[in-house]
Amino acid sequence: MAQLITGTTTLTGLLGSPVKHSKSPLMHNKAFELLDLDYRYLCFEIDTTNLKIATDGLKALGVRGFNLTMPNKNLMCELCDRLDISSEISGAVNTVVNDNGIFTGYTTDGAGFMRAAADAGFPLPGKKMVLLGAGGAATAILTQAAIDGVASIDVFSIHDQFYPRAEEIVSKLNDRTSCKVRLHDFDDPKILANAIAEADILVNGTSVGMAPKTEGCIITDEFFEDPALFGPELIVSDVIYNPMETKLLRKAKEKGCPVFNGMYMLLYQGAESFRLWTGEEMPTETIKKLYFT
Repeated sequence: MAQLITGTTTLTGLLGSPVKHSKSPLMHNKAFELLDLDYRYLCFEIDTTNLKIATDGLKALGVRGFNLTMPNKNLMCELCDRLDISSEISGAVNTVVNDNGIFTGYTTDGAGFMRAAADAGFPLPGKKMVLLGAGGAATAILTQAAIDGVASIDVFSIHDQFYPRAEEIVSKLNDRTSCKVRLHDFDDPKILANAIAEADILVNGTSVGMAPKTEGCIITDEFFEDPALFGPELIVSDVIYNPMETKLLRKAKEKGCPVFNGMYMLLYQGAESFRLWTGEEMPTETIKKLYFT
């Protein structure tokens, strides 16, 4: 039976462009229904050109909170009244909580990855990570992993527009966490090979291998041919979930590596937003069966 919208229904939603493909309305609205919460979640096509006027309007309307996807995550940092430590360090916000007109910004993407890793049987605190990429998803993972107690993280990035920002974040994490974080040029295969040989987990935080370019693989064939690099001791993860098994995961699995993709990162980042807005735990097992299988 459909839930009725009442005079006290609380609004949440997603601001981004494009947003029509998002699974967020499905999982949040179903979770509200399952817990009998008088909330609704809607999508709004908003980009950086109209983000401020949109968020000012949402504040005036008294919405409880909202998510942000690209291209809005960085600008939202400037529009919040307060930031949690992960957003402060990473310079990005994907979740806003509105407390009587005070906007607090959070980044739940990294928390979603850490929970997805634990859910797959690989708790990461105390482990050594190699992270490929320094864009939005990679930065969220980097920041939360360091905050949560991953022992060391070797970040590999090409010298693109993200590199100077990555240098700043790495410096902040070394100053403010116990994690040892190092930034490397992705074009140096020897350093990458040495880092993988010492790592507990390798994470692809880039879009290489995502549909429709599914034959892409960020790790070249010669790395897989080295038995000292890929084997049962190395966990391999990919933030991509379309396709469900990227070329990277397929080749790693062929070498005996345990693997997991980014599907449940999406679920658990949403669950953390849900908790921040409602104070309740999303019924993730039910949501997982309905929308993530």
